[in-house]
Amino acid sequence: MLVNPLRRMRSFRQAKSGNVATIFAVVLVPLIAALGCAVDYSRAVKIRSKIQSAIDSASVGAVTRTSPAFIAAGAMVTDGPIPVGITDATNIFNGNMSGHGGFTLKHFTADVRKSAGKVVSTVEYSAHVPTSFTSIIGWKKLTITGTASSAASMPTYIDFYLLLDNSPSMGVGATPADVATMVANTPDKCAFACHDTLDSNSYYKLAKTLGVTTRIDLLRSATQKLMDTATQTATYPNQYRMAIYDFGASAQTAGLRALFLLSSSLSSAKTRAGSIDLMSVNGQNDNNDQDTPYTTAMPALNKVIDAPGPGTAAAPQKYVFFVSDGVADEYNPAGCSKPTTSGRCQSPINPSLCQALKDRNIKVAVLYTTYLELPTNGWYNTWIKPFNDGPYGPSPNSQIAINMQSCASPGLYFEVSPTQGISDAMTALFNKAVADARISS
Repeated sequence: MLVNPLRRMRSFRQAKSGNVATIFAVVLVPLIAALGCAVDYSRAVKIRSKIQSAIDSASVGAVTRTSPAFIAAGAMVTDGPIPVGITDATNIFNGNMSGHGGFTLKHFTADVRKSAGKVVSTVEYSAHVPTSFTSIIGWKKLTITGTASSAASMPTYIDFYLLLDNSPSMGVGATPADVATMVANTPDKCAFACHDTLDSNSYYKLAKTLGVTTRIDLLRSATQKLMDTATQTATYPNQYRMAIYDFGASAQTAGLRALFLLSSSLSSAKTRAGSIDLMSVNGQNDNNDQDTPYTTAMPALNKVIDAPGPGTAAAPQKYVFFVSDGVADEYNPAGCSKPTTSGRCQSPINPSLCQALKDRNIKVAVLYTTYLELPTNGWYNTWIKPFNDGPYGPSPNSQIAINMQSCASPGLYFEVSPTQGISDAMTALFNKAVADARISS
């Protein structure tokens, strides 16, 4: 029996249509699932990005220098968790996520702690994002997770020991104009405002009458301003402690004198700095004019300073802040290149005195107040000029400047000329010292 060819072709066509529909129906399910996954995944990515941004903000905000954790860490003597930091991080996160939905937070932790001189925060979370399309194939939620960590180095704690030269040579005029005024108004053309307590008409009083500014005047105001700078720079109230020393109230007591013992009360240090003044003498040749006793004062200061630490609150770094014109005047016949017959020694500072401090890892910051040329002064021409060259300041051949720079720790030397401000120089040197301490801590 023959079959009609046309009927057979129609039957084949109908069978083909059924196969395509079946295939399309089979393909359609995963296709919809794939498209649905893309939509659900895209929504989950957006939600994750928002939550990640919130935990990033919480992590960073918890360790900023104004954060409760950073402030609290300054009072901690040991490492460990900081509860107020954990609360702060949590509050920052909640604030950033307020009003945002589309997810269920399953897990959130914030850990903020002090560790090895840093404030460290770690924030973690996990959340479920419900699905719409992929729930058809049994995926009712997508899980998202994230973590963020931040760290901030704590400030370096430093004890500063100021050794300020108040010997009679610091009574010289602060500028060439001040020097010229003193020379023009003294019968022996003296540039020094000697503080002679036995002379009612001393040059010290004359300088004040003439309105002459001396180096000791600048040093006094500069030291007071330094306390303001330290206060403004400090992150913590007790970050910087100050001690102030000079060479004594009078020639009779020349040596290391404590004007202000080590303290974190910078306001009290500023008040005490207001009493910095020129060493007095009781008449000519008092104490044989040996009023700058480096070889006794600096070892004495070395004994006062306890062992330096890494810069923590419990173990601060130690800095000596030495301000002087760099010339010793003391009894030291054995260690002097040009002593007088009485053993009096006037010479540039011996750098080994500073080296003894540096050998203990005490940093020495030196501000050299350039020893002025005094061409009308016979004493200067005989005893100091051989060590000092150049008009109103040393040339590269000045032994005074060379020795003062040798005293300083690397990068902590500053020279101020007569036309520069001692206050600005002290501030610059303080900032360099603080930066150096931060790098080395």
